[in-house]
Amino acid sequence: MTRVVCVIPARMASSRYPGKPLAPLLGMPLVLHVWNRCRLWDGFERVIVATCDEEIKTAVEAAGGEAVMTADTHERCTDRVEEAIGVLDLGLADDDLVLMVQGDEVLVSPTMIADIAAAYERSKAPVVNLASVIVDPADHDDANVVKVVMAKDGKALYFSRAPIPSRSRAKGLPPMYQQTGVIAFAAGFLRRFSRLEPTPLEIVESVDMMRVLEHGLAVQMVTADFETIGVDTPADRERAEGVLAADAVTKDYLK
Repeated sequence: MTRVVCVIPARMASSRYPGKPLAPLLGMPLVLHVWNRCRLWDGFERVIVATCDEEIKTAVEAAGGEAVMTADTHERCTDRVEEAIGVLDLGLADDDLVLMVQGDEVLVSPTMIADIAAAYERSKAPVVNLASVIVDPADHDDANVVKVVMAKDGKALYFSRAPIPSRSRAKGLPPMYQQTGVIAFAAGFLRRFSRLEPTPLEIVESVDMMRVLEHGLAVQMVTADFETIGVDTPADRERAEGVLAADAVTKDYLK
């Protein structure tokens, strides 16, 4: 049986929103919303916050959670997750699953997680990534939003900060999707990922999933037909707080 663990990377030194993991939403720090929402899925063996900041570790442990300290030199979330898995020495088999949920993905839900785990069991792709629909054309044009286009079988064709697919021929335009920071890795591939050479399109697009594609490997996508919010700015925090207040999942843990 596949073992599934969740690792939530979080750090205080965000370039656009320093200190955001502990920013309050409905009276609870952002990272604890993500932690609580992940814990609602009963398929996880463990839910762990990986951080380089004592403040985050203290907040998680005060809430009864598990946190592990990692280096403060990581540029990519995947490297922080890989270190955390190694430090904890969980003994995962190559085909066990590590679900990375970035600490600002405040609308992650048990349903999303279940869909990702099911897609992994079906496809056995080395990576399974959640994509959510883009509704606002301004988000489609925003270089801070990573867009993804997919084949009919749901495998990613390309990730870009440019607006793909093109809206120049709007009639019959397929849905527009953004990549989210909810990404599952086969444990064996996670150990291998950081040793793969960085690739030209990965560097141009500043999207690490392009490294997977450029090395000829598959990224299986799971789509959500509603918007998700990655909290990157104070304005995102305000917007997310309003959505959380009306969200049914929030009521399951914020009592």
